[in-house]
Amino acid sequence: MLDRSEVGKRGYLREDFRLFHLKDSRAQKLDYHYHEFDKLILFLGGKVTYVVEGVTYFLQPWDLLLVPHHAIHRPTIDPTEPYERVVVWLGREWLERRGDPGEPLETCFQLAQERGFHLLRFDGERRLDYMRTIQHLEEATRSREFGAARLADTLCQQLLIAVDRDILRSRTAQEEKDSYRVDPKIEEILHYIAAHLEEELTVDALAGRFYLSRYYLMHRFKEVTGYTLHQYISQKRLVWAGELIRSGMPVMKAAEQAGFSEYSTFLRAFRGTFHMSPREFR
Repeated sequence: MLDRSEVGKRGYLREDFRLFHLKDSRAQKLDYHYHEFDKLILFLGGKVTYVVEGVTYFLQPWDLLLVPHHAIHRPTIDPTEPYERVVVWLGREWLERRGDPGEPLETCFQLAQERGFHLLRFDGERRLDYMRTIQHLEEATRSREFGAARLADTLCQQLLIAVDRDILRSRTAQEEKDSYRVDPKIEEILHYIAAHLEEELTVDALAGRFYLSRYYLMHRFKEVTGYTLHQYISQKRLVWAGELIRSGMPVMKAAEQAGFSEYSTFLRAFRGTFHMSPREFR
């Protein structure tokens, strides 16, 4: 479960979870992307800012960034200092299996998504707790001793429970205004889009609703999110349609419910994004 390099821009997770401890100084330019799995990033050193769903986070050592599945994100890395981090990829089916009724293990990701804020920041004592857990988890993923896989599974659950408890205690850096930057109007638009994907979401309709010029909305949205407005809405609709299809909904109904007025347009976009047909995806 341990690797030393992240796999591709979007990544593929075929295990229950996977841990990476990475340190490099090479210049990296990553595009905006999303994953099918949830991701924890424990930042240890370097000069890095991270944009998650339009919010820019200015990371400090021992910050923990929560990136839910399908959240659009991108790091900006200054190569003048080594960038060190621990990254944990978490399979959604594993999270569901390990959760209990009323206490889903993925609570931290759900709350981060609902709050629109993805950063946890700790004091010195709490950092030591996380450091110990992650060190033990990393050792277990490398070990070939008896019960190592079971131990790693247990330690990964322990890590998630700690993160869940901290986010439920609101251990976020949201009150520290120097830790992040957000455009309130674009944030409002992002929330509106997420709640109204099945409705008309043209540039003109959104510009009118939020009292912005068409040009300013297109320019500012691309500047903040990295996506054109059309690309962002299409991506979110495709992700939602994929979720509906996986839940058992007929493909045509899923396309319609996700806001696609033309089925042929949906099929082209779906194949272009997922590189398979909707039926193969299911």
